[in-house]
Amino acid sequence: MPIIPKNISQINQNIQEAITLSSFDEKVTLVAVSKGQPFTNIVTAFDAGIINFGENYLQEALDKKSHLEKLAIQWHFLGPIQSNKCKLITENFDWVHSIDRVKVMKLLNDFRPSYMRPLNICIQINSSGEETKSGIAINNAHEYLNDLIASLKELPMLKLRGIMSIPSNTENINQVVTEFKSMYKLYTELKTQIDTVDTLSMGMSNDYKLAIEHGSNLVRIGTAIFGAREIKINGSDN
Repeated sequence: MPIIPKNISQINQNIQEAITLSSFDEKVTLVAVSKGQPFTNIVTAFDAGIINFGENYLQEALDKKSHLEKLAIQWHFLGPIQSNKCKLITENFDWVHSIDRVKVMKLLNDFRPSYMRPLNICIQINSSGEETKSGIAINNAHEYLNDLIASLKELPMLKLRGIMSIPSNTENINQVVTEFKSMYKLYTELKTQIDTVDTLSMGMSNDYKLAIEHGSNLVRIGTAIFGAREIKINGSDN
């Protein structure tokens, strides 16, 4: 079996095992993070059953979409958002996981074409407190979330689905578990306030099983599916 389908099969098996070990009986969505991968690898993953693909860099994603228009892919934008990129992001993606400002929400809403369904969004939480990571600081999350939720009432082209985080880059499993637990607590609180909330987006190649065991129902996996990146990424293009 070719390596990408084999990897996907193993990951799906691991996901089911993690669900069994957890106390959460929810379906888990697998988003293949295809940044740095050629469109041919995306086709291979799609043929192996993946329909959700995540990209961090706008121009790279648009180039890929131009080759893959005939595939029924759900596109997820995962990277930091510059205001001047909001129009193209909202016109070309089904999901945006990296919301952390009201200004960006308003731009995404205003630029979303009226013929499209509302854009699915997740609010990014900085659960680690690391300055290198984007998102709302976990210590200030309640205050900022209340502001974002209030703004949603006037943004009909946005649909809040949940929250997203990237945990600390550490080998300290206890630290990662603590962050996952704090995210799940925040998620359950948000879910009681907004009836569209159904997504806790956390867990990547090195920690997705642990994330699922602590409540994640959407994991974003790149390296474990595709291996090393094949496309040189311009970090300034997001």
